[in-house]
Amino acid sequence: MSIATPDPGAVRSDADAPLSLTLTDPERDAFATLARQLATTAPELVDDAKWVAAARELAAHLPPRLRQVVRAYRHDPGEDGILVLRNLPVGLEALPPTPTVPESVERDATVPAAIAVLIASELGEIAAYRNEKSGALVQNVVPVPGREETQSNAGSTPLELHVENAFHPHRPDFVGLLCLRGDRDDAAGTLVSSIRRALRLLAPETRQVLHQERFTTVPPPSFQSGDAAVAHAVLTGDPEDPDVKVDFHATAAVDAEAATALEQLRDAFIEASTSLPLRSGEMAFVDNRLAIHGRTAFTPRYDGHDRWLHRTFVLLDNRRTRGSRPGNGSVLV
Repeated sequence: MSIATPDPGAVRSDADAPLSLTLTDPERDAFATLARQLATTAPELVDDAKWVAAARELAAHLPPRLRQVVRAYRHDPGEDGILVLRNLPVGLEALPPTPTVPESVERDATVPAAIAVLIASELGEIAAYRNEKSGALVQNVVPVPGREETQSNAGSTPLELHVENAFHPHRPDFVGLLCLRGDRDDAAGTLVSSIRRALRLLAPETRQVLHQERFTTVPPPSFQSGDAAVAHAVLTGDPEDPDVKVDFHATAAVDAEAATALEQLRDAFIEASTSLPLRSGEMAFVDNRLAIHGRTAFTPRYDGHDRWLHRTFVLLDNRRTRGSRPGNGSVLV
């Protein structure tokens, strides 16, 4: 049996660039066939356990180069904590108008939803949160009229850098963003920054403070339990390669020295950040343990052709969250 060998140039353009892969047209066609098969698998409902199980099985048949780069990313997400996949079979010409309703999600199986779930299932275990968009596994990131100024995926003003669900004890390990329709002005970008790059910009004494439990992160109203936020460290694990837990909109310091360290961390993240403008047929994964993300501002027109992303969450260890997932399902409560 011959085993396909990934083209190093197709996976990483240089040692300092994020992991990436552009599918060939034959790979894209093969992926399209697989996505259509999943989209038409009964009961054709994204959140149904049988459909998710079918996605898990079909993910084993993704193009070999795609599976290889996903495995490489899972093992080590690199300096930026990002994986970018291009030339995915989204089919821009067949898309319906971009949704404009609040809390928009994908319940019925579609080819784009199948694409997002297949790749997420190869990376790990797809998951969602009951208090966030009703626990939908595939969520729409679209601008919503009247919510332009909100710090949410429905807004269009700058979104502060954050770890996804930083307040949650079981925050996702990875966040996937599949672009169905890009911003026509190329103004909207996913802003990303990695602690592996930002750490070099911090003084040792600042790092030491950030490793101490001198910060709190407030959950959004939908997750409020009535309990006060518990003090936590912003950096955890190996001091030379730490994980990060911060949301610069919701995380606060408990004293002045910690506040200074938090501001210095934000400055370092901004200096190390880059904007990733996603276009139709491109999908980015962000390692939610070491990279933070936000959004640059853009101007929606609400004419059916605005920016439209599918968002998915991925966990690496289903046992870690078993007590929060009734019936061993995909939704955390």
